[in-house]
Amino acid sequence: MMKIQTAINNALIKLKKKKIKPALLDCEILMSLAIKKDRKRIILNSDQEIGKKDYLYFKKLINQRSKGKPIAYLTGKKSFWKYDFYVNEKVLIPRPDTELIIDEVLKIFKYKNKINFLDVGVGSGCIILSILKEKINFFGTGIDLSDDCLKICKINANNLGIKNRLKLIKSDIDNFNNGKYDLILSNPPYIKKLDLKNLNKEVANFEPNLALDGGLEGMTEIRKVVSKSSMLIKRGGKLILEIAYDQTKEVKEFLRKQGFFINGIVKDFAKNDRCIISTKI
Repeated sequence: MMKIQTAINNALIKLKKKKIKPALLDCEILMSLAIKKDRKRIILNSDQEIGKKDYLYFKKLINQRSKGKPIAYLTGKKSFWKYDFYVNEKVLIPRPDTELIIDEVLKIFKYKNKINFLDVGVGSGCIILSILKEKINFFGTGIDLSDDCLKICKINANNLGIKNRLKLIKSDIDNFNNGKYDLILSNPPYIKKLDLKNLNKEVANFEPNLALDGGLEGMTEIRKVVSKSSMLIKRGGKLILEIAYDQTKEVKEFLRKQGFFINGIVKDFAKNDRCIISTKI
């Protein structure tokens, strides 16, 4: 038999060798998953022994983590805004920077009781569901090309208890013609095709390419979203996009060509341009 602390120490050596960060936190999270106890309890009872079956499961998890599999995919969840979202390898892992979109929507529509909005490329549903959770009279439509994404978004909607104010449709933006919206949001794929190989290995090897690849210049999907949004947004409606730090100038120019007024750029936690807000004129 082995003590929990010894198992964690051994795992820590393995993860540090592979330069996995934050190694200790990851070991504790995976141990809590293996023995079905919360992390606090593991820290307080680290001298207790771990059962053989639990230990083998823990070793398997550590082995996968050492190969770079993201912790969110191993635990099946990721915290975003105020909630835990179910995730797997079929959806992009929600990022803290994307929470900026939620912040902006809540500021812009602070005094609006009801709006009808569209999320292009719902993924796990983290954006659309966080907004619906905050604003109880808003109605959201989410589109995605991936059946898996739509399934996962549905699971998260059920978990958060908001499926009655959500409509999910399998479609890409090019072929979508339903309705007129007060607001359209999107965190589209915006990484240049040739830059995909330079991404952090955890992202490049495990996260879905469909959610990352923005074409040769990284602008393919952004252009599609902007072009179609100019038809789908009500006059005076808002379009909020997440973009790459070096795309501001190009995206602004394209938005203006498509009849949008640029309200502003929001910087992320690293002080890079991350979010662009515009209004349909």
